[in-house]
Amino acid sequence: MIDTPCPFCDFNQLSNRSWQVLWEPFPVGLGHVKIIPHRHEADLFNLTPEEQADFWKALEDTKRYLDSALGKHKPEGYNLGINHGEAAGQTIKHLHIHLIPRYKGDVENPRGGIRNFKKSLIDW
Repeated sequence: MIDTPCPFCDFNQLSNRSWQVLWEPFPVGLGHVKIIPHRHEADLFNLTPEEQADFWKALEDTKRYLDSALGKHKPEGYNLGINHGEAAGQTIKHLHIHLIPRYKGDVENPRGGIRNFKKSLIDW
């Protein structure tokens, strides 16, 4: 067996007093994860100051883990995504924040970030 990072162990270590990290079951790319608060809360703007601080720590730890765990597929960028409210596509009423590793060549032109994943909502 190859000695590589274990997502079950490592993600448990990435969890903190306020947040947990899980692999996205329907990923849009290699290494796509969700960072989810332990407390049942749908609204990003209702987080406590402690939960906000813990999120940034969980995000930093998760990025560091993905940078090392993805080996030869080392991410060259990241998108962070939150669907907040029904109009924005939130279907699960428990806040979850997507961290999506990005790689050169995963889209033809990455300019505009997530705009490349969908058609524009308005004509410019």
